[in-house]
Amino acid sequence: MSLRPIEARDDAAMAAVIREVMPGFGASGAGFAINDPEVDAMSRAYSGPRARYWVVEQGGRVVGGGGFAPLQGGATDTCELRKMYLLAEARGAGCGRELLLRCLSEAKRCGFRRMYLETLDSMVDARRLYDENGFMRLPKPEGKTGHFGCNAWYARTL
Repeated sequence: MSLRPIEARDDAAMAAVIREVMPGFGASGAGFAINDPEVDAMSRAYSGPRARYWVVEQGGRVVGGGGFAPLQGGATDTCELRKMYLLAEARGAGCGRELLLRCLSEAKRCGFRRMYLETLDSMVDARRLYDENGFMRLPKPEGKTGHFGCNAWYARTL
């Protein structure tokens, strides 16, 4: 598997990944990232100076991705880990960890001092990854993401 920055040609594939993974965890209704307008244009949504997104390729096929951007409605030194999803076939091989570490190091390089994320209690493996990489559970959400369907919030210093 390999990581590379998202390109416009990846938009449809990454949207398909998101739309396959999220419902599997009960995240398909209102208040979830699957409904964000950026899902169909991820390369454009993460083209800003303080935003990054990478896709995970396996055999020339996009099987996941993840990135970060400034936390909407949050402190200027805080970014949000966003839309980090892997198809089932890509999980357990360490690419989630590699993707997270890439996001952490690049966010720090972009001048952020803190990373925030929202997830679901049902995403047990993802939460374990966050715990193992220094994220601390928060009692309530931050910012104005619009993802009121999430029930687990984390942050860590960069």
